[in-house]
Amino acid sequence: MKLGFDIDDTLINLREHAFHIYNRKMNRQIPIGVFHELQRVEIHEPFGLTDEEGSRMWNSTLEEIYYTTCPPFPNAVDLLQELKQDGHEIYYITSRPKEHGERTKQWLRTLGFRIEDEQFFYGMQDADKIHIIKELGLDYYFDDKPDVLNTLLEETATKVFVKDQSYNRLVQLPRIVDLSEIKEMIQGK
Repeated sequence: MKLGFDIDDTLINLREHAFHIYNRKMNRQIPIGVFHELQRVEIHEPFGLTDEEGSRMWNSTLEEIYYTTCPPFPNAVDLLQELKQDGHEIYYITSRPKEHGERTKQWLRTLGFRIEDEQFFYGMQDADKIHIIKELGLDYYFDDKPDVLNTLLEETATKVFVKDQSYNRLVQLPRIVDLSEIKEMIQGK
């Protein structure tokens, strides 16, 4: 089978990692429970930042957010290694900017993700992921962002799943809470 995965907040815990960085940089101690209740993808509101200030904060800390100690979600690395070993094709589809694509690929490899160059796509807008997903003819696709997921509902035969996050609970799609559920689901096919 052909399986596609978003990276940020689907395979790696990027936003929570960034939340901890914001706490440290702003000398705050906002509890992690506040993060887990956010209804938006953006994380700046609990820090009292406007959307514009939040955008500046994100962009000014992007290097640290992307390439320091951001952890994969539990089971992510092992799961994708097992799926690949079982003969499935694994595709990584991220809207990280082009200037971060190759470095992201190398960083993920250091975490243990086995990435083939021709199966790693980056630098598109969220809404443009659909074109790659359709072109690849993916059987399954996993993502966290409602805007991306909604573009896929009527446009593709790909089975789409949402990686559970506080901001996507209204999305009416099959939901993955723990990534280990994916292997069980695929083995059941």
